[in-house]
Amino acid sequence: MGRVAWGFTCSIDGFIAGPGHDMSWLSATEPSAEGTTEGLAANVAVIISGRAGYDAAIAQRDERDELTSAAYGGAWSGTEFILTHRPEELADDPTVVALNCDIREAIRRAQEIAGDRDIQIISADIARQALEHDLIDELQVFVAPVFLGDGIRIFDVPGGRRIDWELAEIYDHSPRSFGRAYRPKRG
Repeated sequence: MGRVAWGFTCSIDGFIAGPGHDMSWLSATEPSAEGTTEGLAANVAVIISGRAGYDAAIAQRDERDELTSAAYGGAWSGTEFILTHRPEELADDPTVVALNCDIREAIRRAQEIAGDRDIQIISADIARQALEHDLIDELQVFVAPVFLGDGIRIFDVPGGRRIDWELAEIYDHSPRSFGRAYRPKRG
């Protein structure tokens, strides 16, 4: 069985998207070694996204560049689940599978498709829900040299919740963006 990973690029001040899910700031990211994006994308069979990010991507379609218009800059192909309470509204989009279920059911369904490949969560809210149930096996973090000041925080829990991580891997191909993988520190 593959891993359930939460992967993202964030700003130095802890945002994974700007206000209104703006992704234009990703142009500030440091370039990775050739083949890095393709290598990361090849491990992923299923992406789990949220409805707000999906809606923003559709609304910003004409404004997004090659890097931000598709997952992994277009290097990925597979199944994308969009978690929504209104799946019927996405019935005309053959590029996604809209699901109205909790994160446990979404991951169970994703594992049926993924087999030995990974499931990638690309939504802060969906990842927070997965963390509530200890469903994330790996955190994949890249940092862009930019402050956003506002937007979608990496992890936002009113009242706080501490989750400790241990270093699993340093991505040598991305030293300028501090590429790291962490695993939850359990026990």
